[in-house]
Amino acid sequence: MNGSNILVLGLSYKKDIADTRESPALDIITILKTQGANISWNDPYVSDYPTTPAPTFVKNLTPSALSATDCVVIVTDHSSYDWASIVANATLVIDTRNATKDVQCPSGRVLKL
Repeated sequence: MNGSNILVLGLSYKKDIADTRESPALDIITILKTQGANISWNDPYVSDYPTTPAPTFVKNLTPSALSATDCVVIVTDHSSYDWASIVANATLVIDTRNATKDVQCPSGRVLKL
């Protein structure tokens, strides 16, 4: 975990809204940071991280941005995310919302929790 580049998708507490109150993403990010991970995040509904210091914001989920991470963690399953592109370009995806259920992917690339 120490030194890993992890991208967290979705800061809001539920799909397609901007409310981060009681969001599990904030706790997940805190835990990952205490383990030494380098955290970045993306949420199409949230423009500012609610605490400081804030992890790095990734504005566009380009193939190069996704492939630059060691792991992508799906915390909120926003409708606007392109799940096929995320799975195709990320090294590893941890899907906590079953968002990638309809996406074909190589074995072992997606862990569903």
